[in-house]
Amino acid sequence: MSKKNVIVSNVAEGHDNPIAELVQVACKFDSDIILESDNRRINAKSIMGIMAFNPSEGMSVDIVTEGKDEQEALVAIEKFLVCE
Repeated sequence: MSKKNVIVSNVAEGHDNPIAELVQVACKFDSDIILESDNRRINAKSIMGIMAFNPSEGMSVDIVTEGKDEQEALVAIEKFLVCE
């Protein structure tokens, strides 16, 4: 299991449809990808979950990945959320 805390940047500025694009990034990996913030825990591969989670600028999010490609998944989700 890998875990990292990040502060979300203005994701909407860099993407046309940030919620769908985040789910697409997550779905590229076999690992489980969970986003946690303020006692909320959602599956990053669930578009409904991401919509309810609503990652927004300045939000502190823990990215938790587990599986054979967990490190790559963690880096990809981090880059998306911090707009690198």
